Amino acid sequence: MVTDRKTDIGPPNYEQFLPPIVKANYGKWKYHEVLKPGVMVHVGESGDKLFTVRAASPRLLSITKLRAFADLADKYCGGHLRFTSRNNVEFLLTDQANIDPLIADLKKMNHPVGGIGNSISNIVHTQGWVHCHSAATDASGVVKCVMDDLHEYFTEMKLPGKLRVALACCLNMCGAVHCSDIAILGVHRRPPKVDHGKLNKLCEIPSVVSSCPTAAIRPTTVDGKPSVEVDEDLCMFCANCFSVCPSMSISDPLNDGVSIWVGGKVSNARVEPMFSKLAIPYLPNNPPRWPEVVGAVRKIVEVWAEGAHKYERMGEFIARIGWPRFFKLTGIEFTKEHIDDFKHAGLTYKRSAQLRHV
Repeated sequence: MVTDRKTDIGPPNYEQFLPPIVKANYGKWKYHEVLKPGVMVHVGESGDKLFTVRAASPRLLSITKLRAFADLADKYCGGHLRFTSRNNVEFLLTDQANIDPLIADLKKMNHPVGGIGNSISNIVHTQGWVHCHSAATDASGVVKCVMDDLHEYFTEMKLPGKLRVALACCLNMCGAVHCSDIAILGVHRRPPKVDHGKLNKLCEIPSVVSSCPTAAIRPTTVDGKPSVEVDEDLCMFCANCFSVCPSMSISDPLNDGVSIWVGGKVSNARVEPMFSKLAIPYLPNNPPRWPEVVGAVRKIVEVWAEGAHKYERMGEFIARIGWPRFFKLTGIEFTKEHIDDFKHAGLTYKRSAQLRHV
């Protein structure tokens, strides 16, 4: 069978993009350790050493910035770099002597080095007002403000354990906010506004009705023209209907805002993977610096940093001290929105990769 035949079907084989040292030691790494903030080393069974330097990077990059990163990679790493799932840029070096000069050049470009070990990693986020049509808040702007405030926790390793923060600009959650220690989630608080005069000209009514996950939309007639109506008691403000019908706008500058969720994680090192849970139901959109959101996130981080055990993640910390004490320490007011009224939510879902037999 011919295996080297080129084809345009499917993605290319990832092996052709691996640095030579990674390819030579693939599956044969002996151990790794963090040398200092933002710098780690992997040691192979062969004795080969691969050094990683992690720097902060915004999710939205210009071609000029990408070329600047590529120039640094050519200068120090034989052209090898990668981007992590949380938008950090990592330079892969084989010469330890190049680490400090690379860090110096990154600092000249105003890109801090850190995010490895007991620190906050870069914030993974969605597109926000830059692009997304259903966004309830901005993404890049909020992330910039929060990371400016938490900068010290990125460049130093003084937290009890790793801290993962995510932002999604609406509750469709294409930003991993369900599985991060702290999640910033944009929320709509009013149902879509139906433009009855244009709906039957721009939209397919059956598609609009079927787009609603809670059956809140039903066909109707307005002024003799086919249209739809929204049952506000059933509406969950997800903007799915707007995705298929531009005559059902859900954006509302006065009522859209931000909620904060805590306690999610993917790893199962000590306890099962965990979903994030609601901490703050609503904070206002207040650009350009979002002071309410920034202050709330910092308070939660500081409470966790002061009270958590070593390597204890946010959700594990809350589970140990209890939610009442967490609310008291953070000064968060308990409201009716904290009561989960979605039937069987969290009770019937199997959320763990751990399979245990009694």
